[in-house]
Amino acid sequence: MKIGFDHKKYLEEQSKYILERVNNYDKLYLEFGGKLLFDLHAKRVLPGFDENAKIKLLQKLKDKAEIIICVYAGDIERNKIRGDFGITYDMDVLRLIDDLRSYELDVNSVVITRYEGQPATTVFIKKLEHRGIKVYTHKATKGYPTDVDTIVSDEGYGKNPYIETTKPIVVVTAPGPGSGKLATCLSQLYHEYKRGKVTGYSKFETFPVWNVPLKHPLNIAYEAATADLKDVNMIDSFHLDAYNKMSVNYNRDIEMFPVLKRIIEKITGEEAVFKSPTDMGVNRVGFGIIDDEVVKEASRQEIIRRYFKTSCEYKKGYVDEETLQRVKLIMEELKLKQEDRKVVIPARDYSAELKHKFNKNEPCPVVALELEDGTILTGRSSEVMNSTAAVILNAVKHFANISDGIHLISPLILEPIINLKLKTLGSKNTALDCEEILIALSICAATNPTAQVAMEKLIMLKGCQAHSTTILSRSDEQTFRKLGIDITCDPEYPSESLYYNN
Repeated sequence: MKIGFDHKKYLEEQSKYILERVNNYDKLYLEFGGKLLFDLHAKRVLPGFDENAKIKLLQKLKDKAEIIICVYAGDIERNKIRGDFGITYDMDVLRLIDDLRSYELDVNSVVITRYEGQPATTVFIKKLEHRGIKVYTHKATKGYPTDVDTIVSDEGYGKNPYIETTKPIVVVTAPGPGSGKLATCLSQLYHEYKRGKVTGYSKFETFPVWNVPLKHPLNIAYEAATADLKDVNMIDSFHLDAYNKMSVNYNRDIEMFPVLKRIIEKITGEEAVFKSPTDMGVNRVGFGIIDDEVVKEASRQEIIRRYFKTSCEYKKGYVDEETLQRVKLIMEELKLKQEDRKVVIPARDYSAELKHKFNKNEPCPVVALELEDGTILTGRSSEVMNSTAAVILNAVKHFANISDGIHLISPLILEPIINLKLKTLGSKNTALDCEEILIALSICAATNPTAQVAMEKLIMLKGCQAHSTTILSRSDEQTFRKLGIDITCDPEYPSESLYYNN
């Protein structure tokens, strides 16, 4: 993989800059946008970026930092799914707490925002409290966003309970956007100033990257990633007016800046030190870019991946047509085609060949996989296994120089598993999925040295690209994610079945 980003340089620059900001206050509330852990978008568009860069940055500051996690009650109530993990937001809060603790970071509490006694949220609160997690609830802020006098009063932020914190950096994070991080920071600012503490607010948002051009593919890829939020990158007019310098921000921050500035000034009783939304940020990711052309190409490929993802979500009914059209327009703006993703044509061509060969009306599921050296392998569905499983077996055979005619998994292993699914568990689909095939391979590896060699090659799949001619099951999506494979799908179901395609 060509590297376009210097992770070490970025960590040094970023930690230094945050500490400089902290030195101005008794306490700094740092709103963390994007993913605190497993920032796969950043990893894909900035080759060389560590997906856990933010958490490693915090680990360097762990003696000075504690963490508050926000989650919007409405997201819990409607079982909102975090797309890159396939889990609900409430479960992602639990995962986040576990992961933060594994890095020896102090989790202060969980804040349930805009809580109005929703039943599922109430159950979640009890679950957290029974496990010893402190929970605070915030209602919608009265007067927000226009009535600043009410917002900054005992009827506004004063209605929220004060969250006791002890360290100079308080990181406020969340499973996803719209979770109430900003409101929580400002509420705490209000309470801190009432207690006589000089407290500051800053924002750590990786994208858009303020010091690369507005129409750079890196920033356009962010628009594609947030098409459902209707985010639009813009020149920060406040920054341009104040410093006569171009910088990039997104519409929501720019639109909210005048109100946010007035709220902070009302809380502190002083003129705000920030003259622009860019000033509020502490992001230094742009300074870690070492090869702009590599980053541009990686960003273009991410835009194509986002197009396929949005097309599938539209097919499933998760996003509206406007969101799909926004991503299509982004593709057209950069003159990108679906076929610019190398694995698309081999997958579609093989599928069309099989469809003609077997004279089938339904799609023939095929997965094409591009290895790091540019080799493209394919796998198709059969009565025994899914196309995802077939292509993974083909790949590990390729890495291990094992002949295509050699069976890695003995029929003596496969038959009992298929019978278990069919006869005991009553499954309608007996073909083994990717995870089931890998479990079967691991069993064979205990007695078969060839299978053991193949198993050891699975690690070489990390960073590979794949495309499926049909929508994958959630299980197969998650297995590919765990293997580190970036997969896209055509927006077609593998069959007309309604329930068994999910």
